[in-house]
Amino acid sequence: MSESTSDTSSQPTMRAISQDELGGPEVLHEVQLPIPKPGPSQILIRVHAAGMNPTDWKHRGHRAFLPAPPFVLGWDVSGVVEQVGVGVTLFEPGDEVFGMLPYPFGVGAHAEYALAPTRAFVPKPKDIDHVQAAAIPLAALTAWQALVDTAEVGEGDRVLIHAAAGGVGHLAVQIAKARGAHVIGTASAPKHDFVRGLGADEMIDYREVDFAETAHDIDIVLDTIGGEYQPRSLQTMKSGGILVSTIPIPMEGMAERAAAQGMRIENILVEADHAGMLAIAELVESGQLSATIANTFPLADAAAAHEQLQTNRTAGKLVLTVV
Repeated sequence: MSESTSDTSSQPTMRAISQDELGGPEVLHEVQLPIPKPGPSQILIRVHAAGMNPTDWKHRGHRAFLPAPPFVLGWDVSGVVEQVGVGVTLFEPGDEVFGMLPYPFGVGAHAEYALAPTRAFVPKPKDIDHVQAAAIPLAALTAWQALVDTAEVGEGDRVLIHAAAGGVGHLAVQIAKARGAHVIGTASAPKHDFVRGLGADEMIDYREVDFAETAHDIDIVLDTIGGEYQPRSLQTMKSGGILVSTIPIPMEGMAERAAAQGMRIENILVEADHAGMLAIAELVESGQLSATIANTFPLADAAAAHEQLQTNRTAGKLVLTVV
């Protein structure tokens, strides 16, 4: 969300976390921006909590999908509808909602208000708070779109989930189990009990054991790491298996290598998805899906949150609290 340079002295404003250049966490700073107004088929959300994902620190430091800064990062939102635009029938002011701003260009969650397409959001489950809700959308949609929409995971499938204690991984474990799969996760040994508690059937300590020699007859691999994990993962898969990677740029030669072995590789980029969010909300309401909150930070401490986030050692999710 690019910032306007026009005079906004007469407009109501909001706090937001912005940056004027690419770089480390130190480039983040709090600014005052005009509160946006919803247009047709849009809702304005008073943000109560905003989830954080690795894509936040990656966009902060490197040119990826977004134009040059200044911009406000963040895609995950849980909050209350403040205003609705023309033609909106799903929500009205006062409704509690959660969802993901359209990835990648619909950024702007790390602020007091966020503007969103109506159908990127769904009602927040009543039994969870805004912090829990904000931790779910982007990571859960990534897992859902990879495992359900792309790989069509089902009863009895053997699923290997890399980085199973991470933001996407720990939700993917639960989604795969809810679909009846046998789940094998990779994580460091101290995180094994955590992932088993989410439903994983087997755990592999990637620091001590070569997963390529341990896992076998795998139908589906969820790869959130990339690099050499991809060719090594092929060694674990059966003919007809699929590797779905959250690394959007295909690794050279991997598709051909997989095809030669009767397998396939798909690279996924998460999308805002009304149907997917409804399915995820249903899993939450049934008690089959929950996000583990590793830590929370007030909005003003976004830089500290980025510092922890980019260690890539967090079990679960980090969330910015706004209200």
